[in-house]
Amino acid sequence: MACTNQEATSPAAFAPLRNSTFRSIWLAIQVANLGWLMQAVAISWLMATISTSDVMVALVQASATLPAFILSVFVGAIADNFSRRRVMFAGWCLMAIASAMLATSVALGFVAPWMILGFSFLIACGSAVNDPAWQASVGDIVDRRDVPAAVTLLTVGFNTVRTVGPALGGLVVASFGLVTAFAVTALSYLVPVCTIWRSKWKVRSSPLPREPLRTALHDGLRFTAMSSEIKASIARGTLFGLASIAILALLPLVVRDQLGGGPIAYGTLMGGFGTGAVLAGVSNSMLRRSLQLERLMRLACVACAACCLSLALTSSIAVAAIALAFGGAGWVTAWSGLGVSVQLASPRWVVGRTISIYYALIDGGIAAGSWIWGTVTQNHSLTLALECSAGALLLVAAVGVLFPLRDRRDSDPDPLEEFDTPAVALDLRPRSGPIVVKVEYMILEKNIEAFLDLMRERRHVHSRVGARHWTLQRNLQKPMQWTETFHTPTWTDYLRLNHRLTEADKGLDERARDLHAGEHPPQMTLSIERPTRSTRKPEQTVPYFPRH
Repeated sequence: MACTNQEATSPAAFAPLRNSTFRSIWLAIQVANLGWLMQAVAISWLMATISTSDVMVALVQASATLPAFILSVFVGAIADNFSRRRVMFAGWCLMAIASAMLATSVALGFVAPWMILGFSFLIACGSAVNDPAWQASVGDIVDRRDVPAAVTLLTVGFNTVRTVGPALGGLVVASFGLVTAFAVTALSYLVPVCTIWRSKWKVRSSPLPREPLRTALHDGLRFTAMSSEIKASIARGTLFGLASIAILALLPLVVRDQLGGGPIAYGTLMGGFGTGAVLAGVSNSMLRRSLQLERLMRLACVACAACCLSLALTSSIAVAAIALAFGGAGWVTAWSGLGVSVQLASPRWVVGRTISIYYALIDGGIAAGSWIWGTVTQNHSLTLALECSAGALLLVAAVGVLFPLRDRRDSDPDPLEEFDTPAVALDLRPRSGPIVVKVEYMILEKNIEAFLDLMRERRHVHSRVGARHWTLQRNLQKPMQWTETFHTPTWTDYLRLNHRLTEADKGLDERARDLHAGEHPPQMTLSIERPTRSTRKPEQTVPYFPRH
């Protein structure tokens, strides 16, 4: 999408903060992020001190990302069909409870490597529940023109806190102990719990019944699979996460084994990473105006590769901090660009699912990367793992040839939701079906190539929003007659399909009518399939009157 003049000015980077609902939740989440970063330092350092296994240390990152890989797709479907506010509330409650249990276990002396990973996993489950709903809610809370700035603010906010959170976490651990760090984190999670409980925002409601979970999952996966923009973002994000996570997953080992530092040094280096991330985030709007998204992604990969190589070769904390600043800048540039790309390519009806699929796969890549780099470190050396990570990041930059990221400059993907329900002679229930749709066209020989090109677009458009078994037939006895056919599982699915069509999608109807050579407009026929395999007692039908 082309940047407007408002988006091009620097104040636009902070425009979403003028929205009181977004501002209050965003600030509350920064408080929780501060606690989370303190907790991350405490958990990583606790694992590094009680376990001699390099793999166990690296698996702390895996335990924090694996739940998103497992749960996000289901949570995304729930976020698109239920109150996103309530889903967010449930996620933060789970995080607060799990953190309180972790603090209690450490206070009582029940500490073991697998127990630490278990609590880390449970806390991450709460995050996996919250994140898709919160990301999807951004487009509900702020205007569409402010979505890129809002998505960037989410990343910038976290990385702003990252500049002080890890250092503060190291200081708290060193001065007051692990129990205090875990207890403060549990309290910090209560801030967004209370804020979300008080906050309310308008969400455009659908006149149609809620989708069953299975159908919602199918529709979300199908839409994602048919969107080249989202697939490119997912592919690059997954590979980038797998390659770049070595920076964070192996940093405790770099501090302990290579730099000879302690918790404060670890927190300070994490602060350097966050400083670079903040500087890149503040400059993100300017960078998007001057550079294409694909070029920004490549620069981000190069910056992170340089960070990995520097960490592999240096024994100076100062040099490591500077290297991590470059790594943080590349990290936030990559993730903010990928996140904006997915948001802008997703209509509101499916955004929770596309975001959740995106996060599931990139977090799966991060979890796999944590294990891979930890294994390389344990079996070979820390230096080799970081050098291999740098090489992998350069390959991710080169993969742009196959999966390029494109700046979105087309029309709004949100549907018009303007559809007049066709009159039918039967009383249909919401689950009546399958429904068969046939549209007949009369096409002159000279227009066949243009018609076939148009039908390819229509097949893509209709299949993306719910059509199944789409076919195009030509009448052998009347060669001018062409019939477009597709199915929907139920009558409600047929209505839902038409409510999801965008203005650009409906423009295809106009193009089809222009190619139609008949005296009357193309004829559409709606049918319902009936089974003939066995006889059964007919069910009494209940009249169904769609809501408007």
